[in-house]
Amino acid sequence: MMKKMSIPTSKASLVLFLCQIISALDVPLDLSQPPTITQQSPKDYIVDPRENIVIQCEAKGKPPPSFSWTRNGTHFDIDKDAQVTMKPNSGTLVVNIMNGGKAEAYEGVYQCTARNERGAAISNNIVIRPSRSPLWTKEKLEPNHVREGDSLVLHCRPPVGLPPPIIFWMDNAFQRLPQSERVSQGLNGDLYFSNVQPEDTREDYICYARFNHTQTIQQKQPISVKVFSMDSLNDTIAANLSDTDIYGAKPVTERQPVLLTPTGSTSTKVELRGNVLLLECIAAGLPTPVIRWIKEGGELPANRTFFENFKKTLKIIDVSEADSGNYKCIARNTLGSVHHVISVTVKAAPYWITAPRNLVLSPGEDGTLICRANGNPKPSISWLANGVPIAIAPEDPSRKVDGDTIIFSQVQERSSAVYQCNASNEYGYLLANAFVNVLAEPPRILTPANKLYQVIADSPALLDCAYFGSPKPEIEWFKGVKGSILRGNEYVFHDNGTLEIPVAQKNSAGTYTCVARNELGKIQNEVQLEIKDPTMIIKQPEYKVIQRYGQVSFECIIKHDSTLLPTVTWLKDNDELPDDERFLVGKDNLTIMNVTDKDDGTYTCIVNTTLDSVSASAVLTVVAAPPTPAIIYARPNPPFDLELTGQLERSIDLSWIPGDENNSPIINFVIEYEDALHEPGVWHYQTEVPGTQTTAQLKLSPYVNYSFRVIAVNRIGRSQPSEPSEQYLTKSASPDENPANVQGIGSEPDNLVITWEPLKGFQSNGPGLQYKVSWRQKDVDDEWTSVIVANVSKYIVSGTPTFVPYEVKVQALNDLGYAPEPSEVIGHSGEDLPMVAPGNVQVHVINSTLAKVHWDPVPLKTVRGHLQGYKVYYWKVQSLSRRSRRHIEKKILTFRGNKTFGMLPGLEPYSSYKLNVRVVNGKGEGPASPDKVFNTPEGVPSSPSFLKITNPTLDSLTLEWGSPTHPNGVLTSYTLKFQPINNTHELGPLVEIKIPANESSLILKNLNYSTRYKFYFNAQTSVGSGSQITEEAVTIMDEAMASRQVDIATQGWFIGLMCAVALLILILLIVCFIRRNKGGKYPVKEKEDAHADPEIQPMKEDDGTFGEYSDAEDHKPLKKGSRTPSDRTVKKEDSDDSLVDYGEGVNGQFNEDGSFIGQYSGKKEKEPAEGNESSEAPSPVNAMNSFV
Repeated sequence: MMKKMSIPTSKASLVLFLCQIISALDVPLDLSQPPTITQQSPKDYIVDPRENIVIQCEAKGKPPPSFSWTRNGTHFDIDKDAQVTMKPNSGTLVVNIMNGGKAEAYEGVYQCTARNERGAAISNNIVIRPSRSPLWTKEKLEPNHVREGDSLVLHCRPPVGLPPPIIFWMDNAFQRLPQSERVSQGLNGDLYFSNVQPEDTREDYICYARFNHTQTIQQKQPISVKVFSMDSLNDTIAANLSDTDIYGAKPVTERQPVLLTPTGSTSTKVELRGNVLLLECIAAGLPTPVIRWIKEGGELPANRTFFENFKKTLKIIDVSEADSGNYKCIARNTLGSVHHVISVTVKAAPYWITAPRNLVLSPGEDGTLICRANGNPKPSISWLANGVPIAIAPEDPSRKVDGDTIIFSQVQERSSAVYQCNASNEYGYLLANAFVNVLAEPPRILTPANKLYQVIADSPALLDCAYFGSPKPEIEWFKGVKGSILRGNEYVFHDNGTLEIPVAQKNSAGTYTCVARNELGKIQNEVQLEIKDPTMIIKQPEYKVIQRYGQVSFECIIKHDSTLLPTVTWLKDNDELPDDERFLVGKDNLTIMNVTDKDDGTYTCIVNTTLDSVSASAVLTVVAAPPTPAIIYARPNPPFDLELTGQLERSIDLSWIPGDENNSPIINFVIEYEDALHEPGVWHYQTEVPGTQTTAQLKLSPYVNYSFRVIAVNRIGRSQPSEPSEQYLTKSASPDENPANVQGIGSEPDNLVITWEPLKGFQSNGPGLQYKVSWRQKDVDDEWTSVIVANVSKYIVSGTPTFVPYEVKVQALNDLGYAPEPSEVIGHSGEDLPMVAPGNVQVHVINSTLAKVHWDPVPLKTVRGHLQGYKVYYWKVQSLSRRSRRHIEKKILTFRGNKTFGMLPGLEPYSSYKLNVRVVNGKGEGPASPDKVFNTPEGVPSSPSFLKITNPTLDSLTLEWGSPTHPNGVLTSYTLKFQPINNTHELGPLVEIKIPANESSLILKNLNYSTRYKFYFNAQTSVGSGSQITEEAVTIMDEAMASRQVDIATQGWFIGLMCAVALLILILLIVCFIRRNKGGKYPVKEKEDAHADPEIQPMKEDDGTFGEYSDAEDHKPLKKGSRTPSDRTVKKEDSDDSLVDYGEGVNGQFNEDGSFIGQYSGKKEKEPAEGNESSEAPSPVNAMNSFV
């Protein structure tokens, strides 16, 4: 028997079974087989509620399977839901959310079934949930007043989203707040201060929650922190005490560590196998504590343990049950330490030990499906047959279930089915499909016949023999046409049919035959094996020491198999050679010119063939050159003594003697030529050669009187040209080439203009250059018509039919003969205007400003030219609302190619239009189609043309307005909204009034006197409301109250009170002046000192004065220049709830750390707010447009 891997006898039957599974995994697609799920959506599928939901389910099988779905355990009838479609030849569902559907309506558990006549496979349970990004709940945030050195926690408490948001802290300028060992963000998103410092004072600690699924960010209201330092507190106390009082607050005291999180001395943590374990300890204390982690009774796992957040977070990736145990964090500073023990338990969702594999059996054979899984707790195993629990599935006498194993005996074709194994515990489940396919098939060999294998001598050779058959075929290998079966230790026979020769020798080459046989037949296949000689470097590069500015060369001479093509690559320090012309790579060497210090390093020669690779290295050491006198570098002197030898018809040898290189090595020589016959006095580039070469073989053209000159080039520049060589006139010959860019394009309907690029003088190869122009009509059995013309570039053929294809060719000739036969090109005779207009023009009005026009294409024969497209002429006839005609301005849209429809944008609502369509070719436009009339529906009107407020009285105002410039329909009414504005610019309740469309003025009565009102006014059609116009006005003040306010300044008691106040201030100033001259402190001075630090006294953003933090419930209006309103919300006119409206998550993107990249665009003004609404998430406004 063949030698296979050594296997104990007791396991032979199991290995034979496993081999059959491995070899039968891929059933050829032309054979019957039960369905196999090839692609499906994830079990927990969170979808974007703004996009269509795609639930994937793909399967293969023979015959192709049909698909069905269940939703929440019951049949999901797709035909009854207009929003749901199934892709053709697929089970994938598409839920049309973007066309009116709601993602929330499709939450649930979905399962796909793929079924054919041999069984049914099922997908996982796919839980569909739309992502959510809720707003922050409104809360009143009090300012945090903290003493220097104390700890502080700023709570984020983000809204619960799906999936959970990413948390980060920034300031009003959208800059990340710096974090350190002292200040850091916890896993729950809170910001922890181990001890606060004066520089922590600020009013814009803002917590942001980023929801990646919907590309939105929600912002919490800013939190204010004010840190009181001991020095400023002492100065404030001193300013209010006399010299004899004893005062002084305690200085900042150091404190030993106290844990801020977690609390207590112990806690527990449960994590699942394979997940990332995150443990956190954050401590307060002064000096700032340092965190250290240990595992009690063990070591932290190497290569899987990481410390984050300044060692406050312990991260262990890919956890297993062995990572369970007690983890202790120790916080320590100079005053002491504190510790916390976290007891970690690692549980496990089910995971496979042996997943069931597809089983192919022949009738009468036995087989086994095994399903083994592990987990913590240990999962339970259940079986299904074709998606039905096996206990209630149809009986199969060949099947017996034994726990995690199904045993099949004497199977028949009806035993084919798909079995599902479900392993589940409280943390999850696994579902695997495995089919049993009962087939009777003779052997097949899937490896291509006569496949050629090439290997290097003394290397392993693997010869494939992929096969299929049922029962499983036996594989035998033979060498040679009449060779015997291969056996012995020099061969290894793999279960997939592959023959391995561990050490292939030259005598291993030849033809190998693979034979597969079972009881139903036999088949064989031959493959070829070639053994190649190994590639060797027979002379390797050697270690070199070279003086600076010298020249060095490394050799790399190779020997290789003659049938293999080697490529040689040089590396410097394992990287590509510098892009420097000083490095010259030859066939078997590397030369470095003018060596510098940066050339020092290791140089490697790598030789690659398609089968092997070898390399060798050497080190170059660059040393300083001995001191020399100053060197003068200059351009080289011109070469001299040019000599022409080896004259042939098409080549000649040129040699020269180089001039002095002037201390800079010559890099190359440039050779130029002059054609005294065609272009005397004009020198052309011929070629260039390396600076080490002083001869060149030059290619020549016939009928050219050549002279040559040579120019030397070094790093300084180019030399003067050498003296010209003697002249050499080459013999004439027939042309080598034909004109280029031959075209045939008609200029009139009855001609064909043939053009070409003439040959240049030296391309003519001889005197008497002419052109033979030939043409014939394509697809017509005509002979070529030819004429010979002089050295021109155009010929016109007259009397041609309109726009028919022609074959055209142009051949050069001179006195010595013709050029080679030219290639043919296709041209067309001249175009004429199209004959017919497009028919069946139809217009579909999409909305009030957009219409779609359709037409039938014209027959191509009537185009009479190259079809360039269609033009749609359309114009407005009149407005349906005003019935007034105006100057007709026609608009034209061109649609390229053979399109039969187009969109007409920018239409005016409620108007009558006409259009026609014309076909266009290269000549022009054809006749117009009959005018088609269509009307656009009503739209919303523009804003009223004006709004004036006149005749203010104590309690009334008169409003006058003009109708909209563009009513876009029949006006149905006007809407007036107004609300009072108090002295602090707060808006009062909003009042709304509907006004008939035929009115143009209104008197508002019962208003408050001396009150400013803001008015919002717009018009409506049956479609909706148009844009609004706003205005403000003030009712006049009560005259009696105004007089009382003026009279108070003339009262005697008021004048006396003001004089008394002035006298008291003067006395206080005199006392302060006297005390200052005595050198004592006074409270005003110390109060100034206490407020000198801008870190402690924040500056108002609007006027630059010092002020206190504004309470979140002040509800004062946002002043111009401030970043956010005092109530920490943004008015709807200026912003919206979240960043999703600034670009819909396309242009607005976020880095992994939460910083913004991109820009956002603002939204248009919305309706005014009515009263105090619920709190919304503050959103960045114009500052966001420039934030990076």
